[in-house]
Amino acid sequence: MVVKGRIVWVSGPAVKADGMSAAKMYETVEVGDSKLIGEVIRLTGDIAFIQVYESTSGLKPGEPVVGTGQPLSVLLGPGIIGRIYDGIQRPLDEIAQKSGAFIGRGIQTTPVDMKKKFHFVPSMKKGDVVGPGSILGVVDETQLLKHSILVPPYHAKDAKLVDIVAEGDYDLEQVIATSEKDGVKVPLKMYHKWPVRKPRPYAERYDPTVPLVTGQRVIDTYFPIAKGGTGAIPGGFGTGKTVTMHQIAKWADSKVVVYIGCGERGNEMTEVLVEFPHLIDPRSGRPLMERTVLVANTSNMPVAAREASIYTGVTMAEYYRDMGFDVVLVADSTSRWAEALREMSGRLEEMPAEEGYPSYLASRLAEFYERAGRVRALGSPDRAGSVTLVGAVSPSGADFTEPVTTHTIRFIKTFWALDTRLAYSRHYPSINWMQSYSGYLEDVSKWWKENVSPEWYELRSESYHILQREDTLKEIVRLLGPEALPDEEKLVLEVARMIKIGILQQNSFDKVDTYCGPEKQVKLVKLMVKFFKEAQKALKSEVSLTEIRAMPIITQLLKAKFEIPEEQLQKLQDLDKELDEQFRKLSAGGSKTEEVKVVA
Repeated sequence: MVVKGRIVWVSGPAVKADGMSAAKMYETVEVGDSKLIGEVIRLTGDIAFIQVYESTSGLKPGEPVVGTGQPLSVLLGPGIIGRIYDGIQRPLDEIAQKSGAFIGRGIQTTPVDMKKKFHFVPSMKKGDVVGPGSILGVVDETQLLKHSILVPPYHAKDAKLVDIVAEGDYDLEQVIATSEKDGVKVPLKMYHKWPVRKPRPYAERYDPTVPLVTGQRVIDTYFPIAKGGTGAIPGGFGTGKTVTMHQIAKWADSKVVVYIGCGERGNEMTEVLVEFPHLIDPRSGRPLMERTVLVANTSNMPVAAREASIYTGVTMAEYYRDMGFDVVLVADSTSRWAEALREMSGRLEEMPAEEGYPSYLASRLAEFYERAGRVRALGSPDRAGSVTLVGAVSPSGADFTEPVTTHTIRFIKTFWALDTRLAYSRHYPSINWMQSYSGYLEDVSKWWKENVSPEWYELRSESYHILQREDTLKEIVRLLGPEALPDEEKLVLEVARMIKIGILQQNSFDKVDTYCGPEKQVKLVKLMVKFFKEAQKALKSEVSLTEIRAMPIITQLLKAKFEIPEEQLQKLQDLDKELDEQFRKLSAGGSKTEEVKVVA
């Protein structure tokens, strides 16, 4: 039954229509003579409140509203990777061809090229039993990605495959297989649709025990995130949220990246759109776009589409997870998404909660973040995939007590707090090591111990303790000055400075330092901890702090992150021996000048 109503009220992106008693919640509707895309978000009697995903300028009461009978859904199939979409999965390049530089209204497009042929290699045969999540075959979506053609999750269990095409080139509308159960035949194509607000089902959820290695030392070593985990990057203006997101997207050991630019400024999103297609995947040497999907929804685009964009992105991420891939989704930023909720709530004249946000802000954030996870996919006993969700938060005035940040903290387990003072002192990434935390530390420590170093957890704890001790001593220094401290405490300040410069700081634009592998991270931390212990011994054997501060090894340790690439890690072993040698000579006595000559 097609629902037909008429517009009675328009307020920005919110529209009220009567005659809609047969409509369903979250049903997609065509609004007005221009057939704008909208979604029913509230029903009161025969009145429907609709959020419209396009500009409503020129819309007037009396125009028709036609229900489609379907919820807002995305098309899932080959051809998604490498595309740039708006918030409701319309390709921006196709919209540009039809309407020029500005997005026109009522433009009808398909999310992927339905006529493009893909080379299909069947992995099942006639007579096989199929069910939700079964893989019918594979196609090469890009040179980096083999795309599994999945039986949709809503398909009947234990159906019989009565027909499947031979290997060859087919477009997306071609029926590639037919299943039958109880006399009902179901045609299967290379694609299916899925409602964005409904999480895709899975067979089993695994514990988050495998870390997502990002190559960023302050994240991997001190505040790690697990595959299938959740994280947030809150920070004020100019603290480096977007660059940190880029680094995670580029270097994380995931197979697929979904980047959602949700309500960010147009110039920031332009930078992403211009930069991403030219980025080279560091592991394969191919363009990074061959494993990336971009959802671009800038602050000057319709506000309701911003609300839908994160659901569109996470549904595509879940689809690739179901193929057995590790997916990273970065949303920049969830604050702008929450502002879209606030605007729609205000238009609907709902009772506001704290700072004008709707009372259901927390539950919407929870809905989003709970779709992360490492799971066993349907249709296979051993196909595991993950969706890791990382959201940037942009609190006004870097105030972490505002509602979006405080509610986000309730639902995430990794918190990377960006610090304005660190950013203004050119310390990047400006993650504050005293405010940040990770709930995955214990979970991933087993992986680090088994795959990288059995000492990882102890080294991380010892180096972090130095940073904590320095934070306490800074208060004494502020009140009494550095001279009030004994040499042992001054040494803590000196080594904390070395850890901050040599480990926590990382230059994303430096060829060597932009990525630091797990083994190199452990070795750098081990050198710093060893320096601290040797220096403590030297102080006890009557060596002055001035002599320790003058040691050439300090400069070598600080430069190691830039000068020693991943393929030359044996140089860190040489640095370890050099450290031992310099301390041996220092403790043996002799003037500092003679020692420096010997070292040289």
